[in-house]
Amino acid sequence: MSAKVFDSDASLDEGRVIIRRCGGDVEMAELPWGLQPSEVGGRPFTVVRAEGRTFPSHRCLVPASEFRHRSRGKAYSFSLANGDWFYFAGVWRPATRDWPEAYAILTIEANDDVAPFHDRQMAVLRREQRMAWLDWTCLEEELLRPLTAGTFVVSQPRKHLHMRRSHFEPKTRTS
Repeated sequence: MSAKVFDSDASLDEGRVIIRRCGGDVEMAELPWGLQPSEVGGRPFTVVRAEGRTFPSHRCLVPASEFRHRSRGKAYSFSLANGDWFYFAGVWRPATRDWPEAYAILTIEANDDVAPFHDRQMAVLRREQRMAWLDWTCLEEELLRPLTAGTFVVSQPRKHLHMRRSHFEPKTRTS
């Protein structure tokens, strides 16, 4: 399996491979990003705040080689300093009559590498943590926490990417 760049501005209907438990097996499935909104006509939610919550079912992993988002009008790329790929901790939901099977990614407080760009980040799990997440062998707070400073290399992608305003963009803007 290979991992690819995760763009936080990806369209919601873009399918992405997730990894999840299905009975006793681990399976890969391609699902769209974004869970059903709570109100009719509402915006799908793509991220779920992890703090203070438990996720006893429907856990999934989203493999990635790096993640990108916009902050203060510029695109940034974050990859592991050791060059390895990783997973985002996520949850998926079965299809309903009105919504397809889909997933969302959990967010946590930003680590020191991401904090200059945003106060939150998607929860990153290293490859050795993947089965602990899927099999519920660790408490959420043991896995869903910021990685140490120096974990990520931050860069700006060479070619300009067309991105719309992201949910990762800082809440305050400077003129």
